[in-house]
Amino acid sequence: MKDPGVSTAVVDDRLRVATIRNLWDRFPTDRQGIMAANSNLAVFPGTFDPVTYGHLDIIERASRLYETMIIAVGDNPLKKAVFTPAERRQMVVEHTRHLPNIDVQTFTGLTVEYARSVGAKAILRGIRDNVDLHAELEIATTNLIIGGIETVFLMTSGQHMLTSSTLIKQIVEIGRYNPDQLAKLVPLDVAKKLEQRLRG
Repeated sequence: MKDPGVSTAVVDDRLRVATIRNLWDRFPTDRQGIMAANSNLAVFPGTFDPVTYGHLDIIERASRLYETMIIAVGDNPLKKAVFTPAERRQMVVEHTRHLPNIDVQTFTGLTVEYARSVGAKAILRGIRDNVDLHAELEIATTNLIIGGIETVFLMTSGQHMLTSSTLIKQIVEIGRYNPDQLAKLVPLDVAKKLEQRLRG
């Protein structure tokens, strides 16, 4: 019988944790492979279409936490990309050159499989709000169960809390904007590339 003093949300959370533990016991992963993973290597995946100051903020801060970090530029089948993977990778490279422990790569397939293939111990994700957190928790739980890869969440800095690649693309494509104002959200060269690609 449920304790009347315990909220439904708390009960749900306890059940979720118990379920995760049960699944972890039922579906053991390659523990030796996990232990062999480089604890100083993390992967920060995303589509980066385009890279924003919010992304760059997470990259800058995370680069101080790990010896090596791979920025993994992938594809989201649910989104139609404006730039090719190579173009997106190059934009990230151009704005992370000052960070010597950053490597920018492209990948296809599941993020957790890619992370395991490069020997990463953690997947980094930026969190803007509770909506992000809810979605990311489900993915993080699945990645832990099927791949044994932990997910580390970093809160987005306040000034980037509402920055979204999707919203920025919409502003450029259908709205009126001042390039100097848009440059507060993305690097100016990225803003110009967006305008050229979306508005010709």
